[in-house]
Amino acid sequence: MTQVVVGTNVVTLADWATRVDPEGKIPIIVELLAQKNEVISDMHWMEGNLPTGHRIIQRTGLPTVMARSLNQGITPSKSTTTAVDETTAMLEGFLEIDKDIVELNGEEAAFRMSEADAFIEGMNQGFAQLLAYGDPTLAPAVFRGLAPRYNLSTGYSGQNILKGGGSASVNTSIYLVCWGPNSVFGIFPKGSQAGLQHRDLGLQVVENVAGIGGARMLAYREHWQWKCGLAVADWRYIVRICNIDTTITSNNIAADLISLMSRAIDRLPSLTAGRCAFYMNRTIFSILKIQALAKSNYALSVEEGLTQIEYKFLGIPIRKVDQILNTESTIS
Repeated sequence: MTQVVVGTNVVTLADWATRVDPEGKIPIIVELLAQKNEVISDMHWMEGNLPTGHRIIQRTGLPTVMARSLNQGITPSKSTTTAVDETTAMLEGFLEIDKDIVELNGEEAAFRMSEADAFIEGMNQGFAQLLAYGDPTLAPAVFRGLAPRYNLSTGYSGQNILKGGGSASVNTSIYLVCWGPNSVFGIFPKGSQAGLQHRDLGLQVVENVAGIGGARMLAYREHWQWKCGLAVADWRYIVRICNIDTTITSNNIAADLISLMSRAIDRLPSLTAGRCAFYMNRTIFSILKIQALAKSNYALSVEEGLTQIEYKFLGIPIRKVDQILNTESTIS
């Protein structure tokens, strides 16, 4: 009898055993790997005008005007524009589960749904990671995220980078983004569908099981795909607060977060161009609350809704994004 080694990318009987309760039912799984990446719910989304993304036309120069005296002519002039192409990425995943594992205890739908929840969380985390750090110069298949766009003190975006005084590679960032159709928005390719797409491919014959040529089995197969990208029509509507040292804790942190966030708001051309929000990880979110309490001011407010508590800084919502790292290098 040939021994078959099952890879780690398929659901095994051992996996099934960890997902059933003593009565053979599928319980609610405690998602220890779940993260807070609340930026996804804030984003404005638009269909791109290109099959692979979206082309933005930006005004780069204004016509020259002058005062004219009688009987004196003036030189004609014109404005100038440039085209910027934003690209999208395809996040994808396949799920294949042996038919007999799925149907082992009659809880087929519940078992498959438990795995679907994990795929949705994985997709959300993958998107949030690309939104923060995606860099096509390092991985051509990804779209360009926030950090690679705002990583130099020089150039146009350097005007919207504020520094928290940190050094080495123990830093994190806060982003202020104003989402809107003329500022910053998410994109999906022309002619495609928005959001996470799921296809239940049903029961299929899977070939070359466990890498063995000719080996077959009946398996339930599902496909997950999300075509997504980021378009920055107006760079002035993103502000990055970088170089925030995460090794200095509590009230002794070097960065004055309240002052930096207040300055970031003033860098935006307008607060009414779209939906504005601050994005930070939970480490800095905690320190911000401590600093606000220490100063005994009303910069930080709390609003309790039907399903969650929302924190705001000077009226602008604060969102937690766990994909923003504490190991960023210093921007000089």
